[in-house]
Amino acid sequence: MNTSKSQELFERAQSSIPGGVNSPVRAFRSVGGTPIFIKKAKGAYLYDVDGNRYIDYIASWGPMILGHAWEPVVKAIQEYAVWSTSYGAPTELEIEMAELIRAMTPGVDMVRMVSSGTEACMSAIRLARGFTGRNKIIKFEGHYHGHADPFLVKAGSGVATFNIQTVPGVTPGVSQDTLTAAYNDLPGVQQLLTAYPGAIAAIIVEPVAGNMGCILPEPGFLEGLRALCDREGIVFILDEVMTGFRLAPGGAQQRLGVNADLVTYGKVIGGGMPVGAFGGKKAIMQHIAPLGNVYQAGTLSGNPIAMIAGYTTLKFLQDNPSVYKELEDKTSYLRDGLDRVFKAWGQPYVINSLGSMISVHFSDHPVRDFSSASGASNGLFKLFFHSMLRRGIYLPPSAFESWFLNNALTIADLDATIKAAEESLEELEA
Repeated sequence: MNTSKSQELFERAQSSIPGGVNSPVRAFRSVGGTPIFIKKAKGAYLYDVDGNRYIDYIASWGPMILGHAWEPVVKAIQEYAVWSTSYGAPTELEIEMAELIRAMTPGVDMVRMVSSGTEACMSAIRLARGFTGRNKIIKFEGHYHGHADPFLVKAGSGVATFNIQTVPGVTPGVSQDTLTAAYNDLPGVQQLLTAYPGAIAAIIVEPVAGNMGCILPEPGFLEGLRALCDREGIVFILDEVMTGFRLAPGGAQQRLGVNADLVTYGKVIGGGMPVGAFGGKKAIMQHIAPLGNVYQAGTLSGNPIAMIAGYTTLKFLQDNPSVYKELEDKTSYLRDGLDRVFKAWGQPYVINSLGSMISVHFSDHPVRDFSSASGASNGLFKLFFHSMLRRGIYLPPSAFESWFLNNALTIADLDATIKAAEESLEELEA
């Protein structure tokens, strides 16, 4: 596979962009080698600057649930762009988008649009603190809620990929208000509540972790968090930036049967455009300015191009819920095929999946939290990643990321992926 143009671009990029990339995981440092520079994408496929085609299992980290350059979204963006790309003033489309999110999601009374998942999570935490009058929050090791200061304590995703335990620039004052527990460890959360009585404003959690691989909540864990929050007057925040509108029309709340006080969104609600949102119970959301005194603002919040792209995507998902079964069937097909070839390989492995999220771990023990995810062999994943890449399969370039399926994938694509995995494992064995 020729990637000479990608190599040239990466060398050029490093002169003007830190590390040559605008988001750290893209640098390929976890897996080694030179990152692939993409020229275009369509459906289930990415095409790089050297003309190579890849079956895509990143889907822009989730939002391309219907495939790249999905025609209705492209057409809607083109139609709206001629009117202007931003107004900095209200539009009817913002109302329609908020109403659609409310209609699809249980327990969401009001919604505030923002420009990224990071901004959504940051704003939800500020709102929880303003609502409760408390300062401390609880997050879970390996969970990534964006790069705002309070979240960069034992975070997943790129922070885990680069093994950054302490982030320079995050002050001790901010860090001391972020308490961490192990995912799926309800007693650990209770210990923090006992140690800091009446001080916890919020518990924020990825309902299905996607930033240390795909890791599922164990039975009773999310329900237990909900009960603890009810008992202690704590705001329960579900970070659905990855799972929202992907696991079900109503996201993880609907799929897993647990309701949050606040929910954060990103990615899919913009149809791939930069966007985010947070929403939840009216009693809490009415504390956001201008209705209340908790200040949050953004010039590009509710940007019309992002709104029409997101609305077009979500409305299709609302009207065609069969998409979720199709995605789940495809994910099950892929999982079963990978399971067969990994069993034949004969070395330890773990495959986790739910809905259209899946991850492979080279581990001899269950992967249920950040510690067990970190104990898997990143060295083997690195070799597997590059072997798959050479065969035209584009996986997340980190063992700490979930794979995301899109509905443009065909059975032929899945068979090609399974065959590539079989050949890659044979290559590793050699």
